[in-house]
Amino acid sequence: MSNPIFHVDAFTDRPFAGNPAAVCFLEEERPDAWLQNIAREMNLAETAFLRSNGPHWSLRWFTPSVEVDLCGHATLASAHVLWESGRAASDATLRFDTRSGLLSAARRGDFIELDFPAEPAQPSPAPPDLLDALGIAAPRFAGRNRLDSMIEVSSEMEVRSLEPDFRRLGAACAGTRGVIVTAACETADFDFVSRFFAPAAGIDEDPVTGSAHCCLGPFWSARLGKKDLLGYQASARGGTVAVRVNGSRAMLGGRAVTVARGSLA
Repeated sequence: MSNPIFHVDAFTDRPFAGNPAAVCFLEEERPDAWLQNIAREMNLAETAFLRSNGPHWSLRWFTPSVEVDLCGHATLASAHVLWESGRAASDATLRFDTRSGLLSAARRGDFIELDFPAEPAQPSPAPPDLLDALGIAAPRFAGRNRLDSMIEVSSEMEVRSLEPDFRRLGAACAGTRGVIVTAACETADFDFVSRFFAPAAGIDEDPVTGSAHCCLGPFWSARLGKKDLLGYQASARGGTVAVRVNGSRAMLGGRAVTVARGSLA
């Protein structure tokens, strides 16, 4: 039995930008080792596996090396493919059963909006080896949530110019998925910029990380006194994430583009 698979660029309105994800449909349960092998073969930051589960969809996310608890861009890509391929009605709100509970996606004009849990960072001293691996001397803020560490630095340029030592960073990130580095944006185009590094999860730098904005949204909402924010993730590919903070939820908005369609042999 073949499994349809799609290559989608998420958090962008054009191909070859944003964050690429594979979206694979399953007709039946597959062993975890098989899922991990497919993700390794796709060799993208994330491969999403979707299986119909009555009114919901079962959704799992794998990097080339591990299964993860939460992923924004592969969820956005999954919603995009469900609507584009006609597997879901164009006006349907999609609901996903995941390791982070029930998540949903809905269309909001040209954007797809994801309803995700807010994941605010609690202040926590950054380990010296983490700062050394990032090349950061004096962070303005250091914190941590259940997934990641987060560091605020003094300027947008500092975020953009980081050149981490990924070998050392992988060891320094032990016990977390990765580390978010952020600063306020210095132009009117965006509210903040960020980058995300996760060498311990097999991804040196993730191009655009929706789930990191579950942390960034509450942080910058409190700093800037705004509920509606626009963030830019300043990786080489780059991408834009809209964030609307709604109590314990973070509503993430973005676009997606299908690059390829096929099936597993």
